[in-house]
Parts: sequence; structure tokens; C-alpha cells
Amino acid sequence: MYSLEAYGRMINDSARTDAYALALRQAIRPGCVVLDIGTGPGIFALLACRYGAGRVYAIEVSDVIQVAREIARANQLEDRITFVQDVSTRVELPEKADVIIADLHGVLPLAQGLVHSIADARRRLLAPGGILIPQRDHLWGAVVEAQELYTSKCLHPWESNVYGLDMRAARQKLVNTVLTGTSEANRFVHEQLLTEPLCWATLDFMQVEDPDVRATAAWTATRAGTGHGLALWFDAVLAEGVGFSTSPGQPIRTYGNLFLPWTEPVVLAAGDQVTASLQAKFVGGRYFWTWATIVRDPDHPEPAKAHFEQSSFLGAILSARQLHRRAGSHVPALSADGQVDRFILAQMTGATSLETIARRVAEEFPGCFATAREALTRVGDLSARYSSR
Repeated sequence: MYSLEAYGRMINDSARTDAYALALRQAIRPGCVVLDIGTGPGIFALLACRYGAGRVYAIEVSDVIQVAREIARANQLEDRITFVQDVSTRVELPEKADVIIADLHGVLPLAQGLVHSIADARRRLLAPGGILIPQRDHLWGAVVEAQELYTSKCLHPWESNVYGLDMRAARQKLVNTVLTGTSEANRFVHEQLLTEPLCWATLDFMQVEDPDVRATAAWTATRAGTGHGLALWFDAVLAEGVGFSTSPGQPIRTYGNLFLPWTEPVVLAAGDQVTASLQAKFVGGRYFWTWATIVRDPDHPEPAKAHFEQSSFLGAILSARQLHRRAGSHVPALSADGQVDRFILAQMTGATSLETIARRVAEEFPGCFATAREALTRVGDLSARYSSR
């Protein structure tokens, strides 16, 4: 979830917001129905009204939707916007939308369930002949020289430290970690690229169904340098002739770049060939990445200069105990906390108040809650998460 400050930075990123606003203005016809998925504080829902939409449905799962409601009220637009606090895949609308706008991009479109959400909305919620914003995303990549980032994230203090401790086990986790963010350290400039950029995948949102993406990309080093991994970014096509790029050196600040580090830095000469097999697999609401890289000198192709097999699964920090609990053969038993939660959920029949449930919980589990007031916090948390109304 984003903070309100982060939403403000997004709105202030004119390269991003102006492009979405222009695409929305071009798509809207007087009186049309617009669906805004992931509305946040509601700027695109508000603009849709200003551009002539008759009805706007604004969906947002987080509590920032309350701020959106207040802003709509302040602009006298609350009667034209229906706010829905939920994820879009669970929402049913009373009518189809003529325009669907969704900025669920992270550092790449492969974040926050963008592909899954748009594919679902296109099938269920978009009127025939309706318009999607964005229309397409092109995924790009290049080999990057990123000494400062690699050293700070993958080497120190794990490779060497002033205490003389062997901490390389942590380093092995970090070189299998997908590094993301919008800080200056996670944005690259064109001068850091050791190869020409290559478009390795395209997401056509009017057709895409599978949220998984896999491709093989091959680059040739255009200059000598030390390669530290792969930089990835995207170009968004919001409407024909309208879009933006997050490529190194571009002014857009919202999204940053993604960095897939290599296991070790590799000294490259101009003409060296780099081949990478990339896969992003959507599992349990998040993406897991694998990247296998081979670096060869075309004049002496064998042996390869480097060969790395990496996966964000290998970068996950999971104890043996947690892995055991996830195994298919494991026979689980509810913990004391689990028994409390099961009891609370069983009381949520639609006919009992939270205060009554809390009193019952305190009576049933006196060792966990001294008073009903203490239990009410736990009951309220579960109600916020699971209540259907």
C-alpha cells in the first residue's frame, strides 16, 4: 500500500500524470461510463468527470479511498462517482464501462497483479468496443554497469566487513533478489548501459490472459566495462501516440528501474555476447523471477566467460521450519492464535455485533484476553479483513 505522500509524488510526476490525463480525455465521450481501477486519492476519477463522463466507478482496496471521497465532495462530484473499496476482481458493476483506466504499474507492469486485473476487467466489465488505458506495455532491458548499487546492495557488509566475519550466506540471498524502487540509486542513466536496449516482451492488454511472462534476450556489448546485471524498464502506450517511458535517463520519476543482479560482476569487452532467459511467474498474488545468463567471447565461445542461474525464490528468507510447514506432506494443526481466529470467524454470521463477539471470545479464551475490550481489537482486525459488508 502507498502512503498519501507517495500518491502525492505520483500526481506531481507530470510525465506520468499528464500522459494518463491526455489518454483519458481522448477516450471519453459525453455521458460515457468510466471505471478507474486502483483510484488511490481519485485523481483520474475526478478528471473523468471533468472530461464529460456521466458515471465513474472508482475502485480502491486501501483506506485512501476515504480521502478520494472527501476530495470528490470538495469538488462537488460525489454524485457522479461511485466509490468501491475492494479489489476489482471481486467487484460486480450494474453496467459495463466504456472506458477502463488502471495505473497498477510498479517498477514494471509485472507488479500488483496488473495483468490479472486488466484481463479480468476486460472480460467482465468492459463494454463491447470499449477502451482500455493502458493499451500496451513494452518491456525493455540492457546489461548495466552499476558498481555503486551492486556494492551497496550485494557486497557490503556481506563480502567483507571490519569484524572479520564470514557473512557470505547473506550475499547469496541478495544476488538472487530483484532490486526495485524509485530512489535515485535504483534509477540508471543511459551512460551505464553496456549494450543497446532490447524489447524482450510486449503486453497487449486487449488480448493478454496469462500473467506469466517468459522470453530469451540476446545482447552484444557495445563497449568495454564491468557488467553487474540487467536493467529492466517499460514503455507504456496509453493511447495511440500517447504514452511514456521509464527508460534510463527519462524524466518520469514514479516507477524507477528494476535491477536483476548477477552472481558476480563480469568484465566485458566490446563484442561480447550476453544471453539471458527471463521468466516472471505470478504465484499467490506476487511475481517470482528467474534469470539465467550466459556471457561469451564470440572469438573464444568455450568456455563461457560466465554462466549464472538465479531465482528470486533463492533470495527468499525461509527457515527450515517454515519450509516444512509449506510442504505438501505436512499435516497442520491450528496454533492457539489460529484457534482464536477460527472461533472469531465462526461468530461472523451477519447477525452478531463485534462487541458481542468480543465478549464471547474473552469468555472462551480468558488466558489470551483479560477483558472483552482487549478482544475487540482482534475481532475488529478480522472484521476489517474478512467482513463482506
